[in-house]
Amino acid sequence: MPIVVELITDASCQDQQDLQKIYRDAPAWLFEPFSDATQLIAQCLEEGSLIAARFNDRLLGAARLQRHQNAWCLSHLCVRNVTRRRGVAERLVSEARRMAAPSGAELHLLAPAGHLQAQALAAKLKLPLDEC
Repeated sequence: MPIVVELITDASCQDQQDLQKIYRDAPAWLFEPFSDATQLIAQCLEEGSLIAARFNDRLLGAARLQRHQNAWCLSHLCVRNVTRRRGVAERLVSEARRMAAPSGAELHLLAPAGHLQAQALAAKLKLPLDEC
């Protein structure tokens, strides 16, 4: 069964639990400007900007996808620790890029300045990196 990337607008109880597990392993800097995972998830659900990777009815990774006229910004990208290094982040990025294409917008990765992991991911996926 393939990894399916979807926009999450109405998270089930299981989705909420999975999202908490995804962000449980995240470094503190990833939540900025939010105070924690709960606030990040709630805000993204409210504004309709949460995308997630699903496999066998469970969420494995998630990110915030903000849509602007000329560029779409992908931020707060995180994959559950137990499923990292299996292409989940790449699948999220490639699907976000595909979603942005019809609007003529370019996808940008948004991350705090100086974070090597974000720089490496942006370089690997040939994605412009905007620092916040």
